[in-house]
Amino acid sequence: MHVLQKGLFIGLFLFSFSVNAQGDNQIPSVVDSLYREDQIYLGITYNIVVGKPSGIRSSQFSGGFHTGFIRDFPLNKSRDIAFGAGLGWSINTYGQNLFIGEIPETGETRFEVLDRDLIDFDTNRFSTQSIDLPLQFRWRTSTVDSHRFWRIYTGLRPSYVYYFRSRFEQRGNTFGGAGIPELERFRLGATFTFGYNTFNFHFYYSLNSFFKDAGIDDQNLELRTFQVGLMFYLL
Repeated sequence: MHVLQKGLFIGLFLFSFSVNAQGDNQIPSVVDSLYREDQIYLGITYNIVVGKPSGIRSSQFSGGFHTGFIRDFPLNKSRDIAFGAGLGWSINTYGQNLFIGEIPETGETRFEVLDRDLIDFDTNRFSTQSIDLPLQFRWRTSTVDSHRFWRIYTGLRPSYVYYFRSRFEQRGNTFGGAGIPELERFRLGATFTFGYNTFNFHFYYSLNSFFKDAGIDDQNLELRTFQVGLMFYLL
């Protein structure tokens, strides 16, 4: 009996020692102090058309969808300031009252501001698809162990428009055009994004006109866009 008690005592002592030893030698969780905020982004925007000559107005719904990937390059030790560069894709539709067509006799592009009091139409819009190269200066409150943070991203978004199509519809008449020579395929815009975690407000303003060497009644055609919407960042 005494031998059994001694055996149990020794067994309990060794078990207790083993548990304490394991507790003292637990492998600590690894924290990545060199983390990056590499992100996939998805955005939706409402597109507002602005420009000259006077009389050009947004009409009907104008919207955009934007997606891509941005690589993060931290610039300081705390990694809350960084530079971002990426590759993306956008599709945009602009409903407005600028008619874009072709003069049959000459093959030249015809631009005309449509007055709804004089010309009734159902649809007048143009659509674009582009490859984007977003560049961002990034500030955020992220930490090593938390991905829920405030952010302010500002920068430029160069783009190349590889697809353009205009469409005009009225009762008994439909017109569509593509590939006009005045189209400025290289686009440049300023961006500003701020928000918390996944949910962010996004703004874009184009710095150059949609069309080059184009005019209406001896006035230069300066058509730009202002976009406002939501941007979602996924790690």
